Amino acid sequence: MPASTTKKALVRRYQRETLAGYVNPLSYLQPAGVELLSEAGHVSTIPYDEIKTVAFVRDFESPGSPERLTFLTRPKMAGLWVSFRFRDGEVLQGILPNNLLEITHHGFVVIPPDPNGNQQRIFVPRQAVLNVEVLGVVGSPLRKRKPVPVSQDQIRLFEE
Repeated sequence: MPASTTKKALVRRYQRETLAGYVNPLSYLQPAGVELLSEAGHVSTIPYDEIKTVAFVRDFESPGSPERLTFLTRPKMAGLWVSFRFRDGEVLQGILPNNLLEITHHGFVVIPPDPNGNQQRIFVPRQAVLNVEVLGVVGSPLRKRKPVPVSQDQIRLFEE
């Protein structure tokens, strides 16, 4: 039996309740909106302009404290450290992959600030944000690390 292709997701909407359901990560972004399969088995398409975020989660009911929206220190994982300012004034920071081919015309998929939290990835529609600001590039391939100098006391086995 093949593994499930759907992922648990929470769809946060502007001025409406949050929807819990399942999305197929390969086909949830439709031209009209996000396709969501509810827990009751109903398929619906939520328009992009109603959505604030789609969070891919481990559990629908998070037992802990609310999710952290910003990094406490400079992130360590490679990518673009970005800040989203939503239409309602809320700010969310995350890491975008340093690959522009992964950015869709519907929005952005970011890694949230808390790696141990309930949210694993967050989709942010373009219509939900006022601006997106790059705060830094982490792990840039342009900066080469300096080679560690070899000690003269080190035995040379393979050199002539």
